[in-house]
Amino acid sequence: MANYTKKDILRLVADENVEFIRLQFTDIFGQLKNVAITASQLGKALSNQIMIDGSSIEGFTRIHESDQYLYPDPASFTLLPWASGTARAARLICDVYNPDGTPFVGDPRGVLKRALARAADMGYTFNVGPECEFFLFETDSDGRPTVKTGDEAGYFDLGPVDHGEFVRRDICLALEQMGFEIEASHHEVAAGQHEIDFKYADALTAADNIMTFRMAVKTLAQQHGLHATFMPKPVFGINGSGMHTNMSLFKDGKNVFFDPEGERGLSKECYSFIAGLLEHVRGMAAVTNPLVNSYKRLVPGYEAPCYLAWSASNRSALIRIPAARGQSTRVELRNPDPACNPYLALALCLTAGLDGIERGLEAPAEITENIFAMDAAARIRHGIDNLPGSLAEAVDAIEGDALMSSALGAHVFERYVEGKRREWDEYRTQVTDWELARYMVKY
Repeated sequence: MANYTKKDILRLVADENVEFIRLQFTDIFGQLKNVAITASQLGKALSNQIMIDGSSIEGFTRIHESDQYLYPDPASFTLLPWASGTARAARLICDVYNPDGTPFVGDPRGVLKRALARAADMGYTFNVGPECEFFLFETDSDGRPTVKTGDEAGYFDLGPVDHGEFVRRDICLALEQMGFEIEASHHEVAAGQHEIDFKYADALTAADNIMTFRMAVKTLAQQHGLHATFMPKPVFGINGSGMHTNMSLFKDGKNVFFDPEGERGLSKECYSFIAGLLEHVRGMAAVTNPLVNSYKRLVPGYEAPCYLAWSASNRSALIRIPAARGQSTRVELRNPDPACNPYLALALCLTAGLDGIERGLEAPAEITENIFAMDAAARIRHGIDNLPGSLAEAVDAIEGDALMSSALGAHVFERYVEGKRREWDEYRTQVTDWELARYMVKY
């Protein structure tokens, strides 16, 4: 993100002939929202004077306390490359505030900011590199998504069998115009499944980037006549989509997870961070894996983790430590979905890891064997527990985890759990096709 001032943004809007600005924010369930204004109202917006009705946003406020204000983050200003022509469009990511000028406690971006402030008090900065997978599906004659992919490609395949290659290319080029550093893009394991990796960033920027990424992917896919979905498991019997989340802590410019004298080149803080994740991950799953459909992905046999273990290389474990060391040392949590609210998910990951460090927790023994090949008795011998098997189990787990619920804050926790209980009751008995109609368009 650039260090723009208000004056910079006003000048850019004039110089680039921008006529439309989208003021974006995120609801507690991870849905991107926006208020669109014309360039004539930009000065008012940059002075934090644009009001929204919070009672109309799911999980925000009640009808008798509806007025809220959008505070744009100047650093988030960017032109929208797909909105070109004689008149252009741009966006600003906003924080949500109360009429009295205090931050709204239900704003997910604010939840992450509070977690980051706690880390800063301990001397840490938190960096995150997400790996977002998604599917590209054909649409029917009415423009509705199907589960037809039109390609037969597999992992790392290329055209002509990879029919999404040109869509990925356009997405990468658009994201680079928006300031992303794209590290790699490729076809994933399943037909119609893709991944685009962008460079790690501080956690707040990373969460903003995930929201921008999802918007860009869906928009560019639609321009190609396709539908993009981040739904975790849209098709039975093939791999689902994950968002492997690479995390590291820095202090005084140095990666605290790296210790050249430590076993495997890892520090005590790194092992304690892993232990904190493992202790809280069952409760975290209500946020990192937020849909009824999420738990159709988290089953053995499709490279998705479902057992609580860690390893330096074993991809059947929940937590993996990639081979890079030095400043690139990181912890990879493999269960999060690309459909999650990234602000809440990263806030919980950080809180859980810091809890492990503060309490000096010790990580369990590394599991080097293929956990998917173990029977139940072998997993018990190794002390390997399971992730929740359903959204309902995950919500029960977060209700029983005082640290995770407090990290969300009372307002977000209450509204989030209420919404997920309602979602479970409504969709748990529905067949896959019914779920697709609900999830594929929204996520």
